[in-house]
Amino acid sequence: MTTRARDGSDADEQAHRGRGRVVVADDDVLVREGVTSLLQRSGFEVVGQAGDATELLHQVSDHHPDLAIVDIRMPPTHATEGLAAAYRIRREFPKVGIVLLSAYVQLKDAIELLASGEGVGYLLKARVTDVNEFIQFLERIMGGGSIVDASLVKELLGAQRKNDPLAALSNREREVLALMAEGRSNAGIARALWVTETTIQKHIQHILTKLSLSAGPDDHRRVLAVLTWLKAR
Repeated sequence: MTTRARDGSDADEQAHRGRGRVVVADDDVLVREGVTSLLQRSGFEVVGQAGDATELLHQVSDHHPDLAIVDIRMPPTHATEGLAAAYRIRREFPKVGIVLLSAYVQLKDAIELLASGEGVGYLLKARVTDVNEFIQFLERIMGGGSIVDASLVKELLGAQRKNDPLAALSNREREVLALMAEGRSNAGIARALWVTETTIQKHIQHILTKLSLSAGPDDHRRVLAVLTWLKAR
């Protein structure tokens, strides 16, 4: 049921116009329409909708959106058709940001996409509980961020293997790495862990050294380096 916002909402909505052009792909029509409505109310322009991977590719090819929101499991087999389409979008339209919005954890199949470049993210549907946070997530992806849902990061970090380089990390370093992979800045990590930004900088230097990763000035590239390393394990 839709209710009219309070006075002044029209002005607020107008102020947010132009946030980005989006294609939404989900075989569940209620989810698809719900996400579309949310985006439109938040000032995004939804230029296309798709209920399967084939239509998703057509919509992206026709409209060249800023962002594609993609369900991993789509018809006809409901396996990884959406993910396969996302890989193709990344190859053919590298400037299009991609958000995998899924009810399922399929990290093994998605890691290569997450490590393929900037402007890609993975979020679980059940984790979308705050509209403002969701909108911020999308904007960070369109801005070139590479972000992974915190619960997925924890699963990655908890996957222990023999001679696993992650074993060299302290518990605090693991916490910092998980927040790095969420796309947070040094200041954001410091606030989350109630420590100084200088302390976080030291932790990150230790993490990059232990993982044999070179440090870079860009938070998103740093996340990408971590994901690339995880993929190559």
